[in-house]
Amino acid sequence: MSEPKRRFLERASLPGSASPTVIAAETVIVGNIRGKGQFVVSGEVHGDGELDGPLLLAVTGSWFGNIQAHQAIVAGKIVGGIVVKDKLEIGLSAVIRGRVSARTIAIAKGAIVDGEIEVTSGRPIVEFEEKRRDP
Repeated sequence: MSEPKRRFLERASLPGSASPTVIAAETVIVGNIRGKGQFVVSGEVHGDGELDGPLLLAVTGSWFGNIQAHQAIVAGKIVGGIVVKDKLEIGLSAVIRGRVSARTIAIAKGAIVDGEIEVTSGRPIVEFEEKRRDP
C-alpha cells in the first residue's frame, strides 16, 4: 500500500525532514532571497526569490517580486510573477497580479489571477473548491 499524499508543509514535520525557512507574519524582508529547502512566508517580501525547493505563501503573506520555486502553494498575494517547475496550487484567498507558469496548476474557485497563465505540461488547469480552512 502506498503512503498517502501529503502537502509539503506536512512533510516538513516528518522525521528526517529539514526545517523550513520561515518568514513570520508582521516580518518584512527587503531584498532578493535565494536558498534551498522549504520556504514558509507569512510576512512580506519585497524582492525576487530563487527557491530551490517548495514555497508556501500563507494567507497573511505577500510577495512583491518574481518567484521561482520547485512547487508552491499560494494562499496570499503576489505582485510580480511566479514560475514553478512542478505543481502550483492557488488557494481561494490567493491574489496574483502577474505571470503564472507551472508544469501543473490547480486553482481554487474564487482565487484571483490577473495575468498570463502558462501550463508547461500541456495539461488542463484543474479548478477545485477549497475545503481546507488553512493552507
